[in-house]
Amino acid sequence: MGFSTSTCTEFVEVLASKAPVPGGGGASALVGAVGTALGNMVGSLTVGKKKYADVEEEMWELKGKCDQLQKDFLRLIERDAEVFEPLSKAYGMPKETEEEKAEKARVMAIVLKDACSVPMEIMEKCCEALDLIKEFAAKGSKLAISDAGVAATFCKAALKGASLNVYINTKSMADREYAEELNAKADAMLEKYCKLADETFDSVLARLK
Repeated sequence: MGFSTSTCTEFVEVLASKAPVPGGGGASALVGAVGTALGNMVGSLTVGKKKYADVEEEMWELKGKCDQLQKDFLRLIERDAEVFEPLSKAYGMPKETEEEKAEKARVMAIVLKDACSVPMEIMEKCCEALDLIKEFAAKGSKLAISDAGVAATFCKAALKGASLNVYINTKSMADREYAEELNAKADAMLEKYCKLADETFDSVLARLK
């Protein structure tokens, strides 16, 4: 659909419109990409500096992981839009007869799983990014430390944003066992990584003030 390759102006304008996509999931993926790129920038400003020669190899490794995560997040912007359309259509399916009700339930079960899979993956990528950003904040160039704090804040926002897109879909699932399994995974990521993001932010703030 090209949302990841649109200009900032175009993306924001379509996001503000009544168009069904992009929505909160795609926006969360974009914020995750921006947060990851900020962490990556800290690495870029660290490599090649004599002062940080002892962490040079680690910085390159972290940067390589960020490069891949950025691509993953941009792909997930598109993927989120792709899985929403079938879900939107499924909600509009007729349910007058028993046959129609059964068919709608069958289709809903499929599309809700697909719709949940994308924000779950966005959450997972945010967790990976936050692990990397923690290292950039601790070992990267002190001149760019504020950017590591911003990176952690953005990825936390993306993580929490994506979680809401998980929960709104699991709420509609007829298979409650599967829904609660997804909810538990999302809960665990929020509990661990919101704390990690806050710790990274607080460590940066303490060194700035």
